[in-house]
Amino acid sequence: MKRLLVLVAMIFASVSVVCADSHRPMKVIFDTDMGNDIDDALALDMLYKYQQEGRVELLAVMLNKPMAESCEFIDIMNNYYGYPEIPIGRLDKGATVDANPGFVRQAAANKSYKRSYEDYTTLPRSLELYRKTLEAQPDKSVTIISVGFSTNLAALLGSEADENSQLSGEDLLRRKVKNIYVMAGDFSLTHKPEFNVREDIAAAQTFFAKAPCRIVFSGFEVGRDIRYPASSILGDFATEPNHPMVEAYKNYKKMPYDRSTWDLTAVLAAVEGESVGWFNFSDAGHVVVTKTGETYFIPCPQGNHHIISVPDGGADMIVSHFVEIIGKTKMNKR
Repeated sequence: MKRLLVLVAMIFASVSVVCADSHRPMKVIFDTDMGNDIDDALALDMLYKYQQEGRVELLAVMLNKPMAESCEFIDIMNNYYGYPEIPIGRLDKGATVDANPGFVRQAAANKSYKRSYEDYTTLPRSLELYRKTLEAQPDKSVTIISVGFSTNLAALLGSEADENSQLSGEDLLRRKVKNIYVMAGDFSLTHKPEFNVREDIAAAQTFFAKAPCRIVFSGFEVGRDIRYPASSILGDFATEPNHPMVEAYKNYKKMPYDRSTWDLTAVLAAVEGESVGWFNFSDAGHVVVTKTGETYFIPCPQGNHHIISVPDGGADMIVSHFVEIIGKTKMNKR
């Protein structure tokens, strides 16, 4: 009887640990090419809302494109939402494409927004901030969400021990990172070179082939037809004048327009997708990148890659859920 009571106590203790762990916020690093498309701004807005709900702890935001106004826009967003302490990593050299940088430049020109920095060249480099941030976290506790080029992650993978960590970048990823969710690739029948891969093919090839942790891919075809509605931007935020994300959305293209939610799908998959079932997840495999940027998923039981797809009839429900999260304007500021 005594042994039975001990066994029951152990079971309850194990359940308590699991439950406690499930209620801890997910530790997230967000790696973005902010400024090329407005979906990055929507995805970042979404992460703030998750943080305000206690579901996410945003450890850092990394820039994977060399543009000071992108850093400034993220600083403005951090301050608007009441998180000026979230560190920002900058990139000196990388893919310089600016598909439509107007919205971050217009935000930077608006001096009414509160900022934490005057000189954005003083920000730590993304590689340095990655190594410092990961070193400080418990093992297998960090989720990386990458919605731009793989430049930073390839650099991290190839980095050596330094003053931030005695571990190599490969060992830091292996030890500290639980999952990486990326918006990258095109896994439809066309396999067209997707923007995030095409603009830094070498980085994507290196990172996808050598990363020692699980990677989940949300391809171009996933977010293409799931469009965030302009009606939410115009209606849900009507009482929020000069909202930086809303103004950015309005400045990106002539209103009204509904925008594809490529980066938002990666965020949703990371934070909710696997437990709630918003997406279908493939079996294990490998994603390979050709020399011209096409991506192919090859099933393999020993692989550490998965791709997601939208269940039949699921697109409308995902759009509604995005609006439910982002449209919570009453949660806009801490």
